[in-house]
Amino acid sequence: MINPKSIVTAFVAAALGTMSLTAASMATKPQVNKIPNGIETTVNGNEISLQFYTPSTIRVVKHPAGVSAEEKSLAVTATPQDVTTTVRTTGNSAEIKSDRLRARLDLRDGSISFFDNKGKTIVKEDRGPVFTPIQDAGKPSTMAKQSFRLDKEEAIYGLGNLENGKLSQRNVSRLLQPGNVEDGIPMIVSVKGYGIYWDNYSPTHFIDNENGTSFESQVGKSVDYYLMSGDNADGVIAEMRHLTGQVPMFPLWTYGFWQSRERYKSQQEITEVVKRHRELGVPLDGIIQDWQYWGNNYLWNAMEFLNPEFNNPQKMMDAIHSDNAHIIISIWSSFGPQTIPYRELDAKGLLFNFTTWPESGIAEQWPPRKDYPSGVRAYNPYNTEARDIY
Repeated sequence: MINPKSIVTAFVAAALGTMSLTAASMATKPQVNKIPNGIETTVNGNEISLQFYTPSTIRVVKHPAGVSAEEKSLAVTATPQDVTTTVRTTGNSAEIKSDRLRARLDLRDGSISFFDNKGKTIVKEDRGPVFTPIQDAGKPSTMAKQSFRLDKEEAIYGLGNLENGKLSQRNVSRLLQPGNVEDGIPMIVSVKGYGIYWDNYSPTHFIDNENGTSFESQVGKSVDYYLMSGDNADGVIAEMRHLTGQVPMFPLWTYGFWQSRERYKSQQEITEVVKRHRELGVPLDGIIQDWQYWGNNYLWNAMEFLNPEFNNPQKMMDAIHSDNAHIIISIWSSFGPQTIPYRELDAKGLLFNFTTWPESGIAEQWPPRKDYPSGVRAYNPYNTEARDIY
């Protein structure tokens, strides 16, 4: 037989336990502080700040508590405008909004959801930030990752110059970094009228699959990105231009057709290509002369026409211009040991001492003859004097 007194005792104990848990939850609930145009708090050991730059753009920064992650952006030149915001904290969330955009921070896991001024969901973070300890050139650092949850059929564009032949970059995995044939840019623009710019200069993995969409930088003290709401692509790009500065348009002729190939091997070849376009009535605005116009690999990137097949570069230029076309030329950031720039930079200790391409001084043989090393070295672009020489 059940003792009624024991039931009462258990009920009281349970009630007291619930009250105790509630009190503990209230005691540990993150404190949300107001900052200019934004809010900041600490959730699960990560400091989090949300700050409006315009009524349509909000910056999100997350980093482990106690770690200084303030770094001057190399891309963003704008400073926060004076944006009228409203802050409200209810239950397990803190919300900040302008008249155009609303952001809701989950105080349990540090994830953020974004809404338009009518309350319609724009995009949500899938979870809080992830920081993975690493050694960066012998110094303790972290990898920084943030995941998002996109609609199943939502198209996104961007990520730089890619060769995958896709417009929408859904269901792709890309390593975003500068390269020979691709240049990654950590920004996406959604067909829903928003954009995300991931402000990190380390090689960054962009992954989109059935598990979510994420940016993960190989080195990053913080998650640092901008969420831009623009109604459409033009609006998003306008916000990005505000953040990074207004860029003048290129001359009109640069938007026409450009003819290019791996390289033209003589000035006769390149001028005849332009001439043939004119004879056939095929529109052509520009042509590109790529590498080896300087000669052999010991003369790599001499920035001079030293190849005997380009024996009269002024005549070549005059011929192309007389056919109403423009020409651009390829230059590199490395130099062969027989070039003038190499000798000037080397005398001042302004060349990096690591192996780079091409490996062999003999350009005509493949695979490269390693017993005839080219001696090509890259210049130090971090040095002001080296940049001036370059």
